[in-house]
Amino acid sequence: QVQLVESGGDAVQAGGSLRLSCAASRSIPSIDEANWYRQAPGQQRELVAQITGSGNTYYKDSVKGRFTISRVTAKNTIYLQMNNLKYEDTAVYYCNVVVDYNSLWGRGTQVIVGS
Repeated sequence: QVQLVESGGDAVQAGGSLRLSCAASRSIPSIDEANWYRQAPGQQRELVAQITGSGNTYYKDSVKGRFTISRVTAKNTIYLQMNNLKYEDTAVYYCNVVVDYNSLWGRGTQVIVGS
C-alpha cells in the first residue's frame, strides 16, 4: 500500500508563501488525479486544487492566481505552492491521490496564517 506524507505546513503572516509537499512511499507512474484538500476548524473538507494524470489543473475560486499545484513524477511528489496567503487559508491541508479509482490520503499538514 502506497503511503502519502505531507510536509511544509507552518505558521506565516498574511501575504507570505509556503510550499506544501506530498511524497509517496513508492513510485506511482500513472495517476488518475492528485488533489489538495483543506479543512478549517468546524468546516467541511474542501477541494483546493487538482491536477489530472494528463496535467490539467483545477483551482477553487478563492485560491486562483495564488496557489499552484504541480507534480514531479521522478520524485513521486505533489506540490502546492501557496503565495499571498490569507487568514482564511488557515486549515489542515491533505494530499489525495487517485490511482486506478483507489483513493489514497495523507494525514495532513497544518497551515496557520496570521492576520
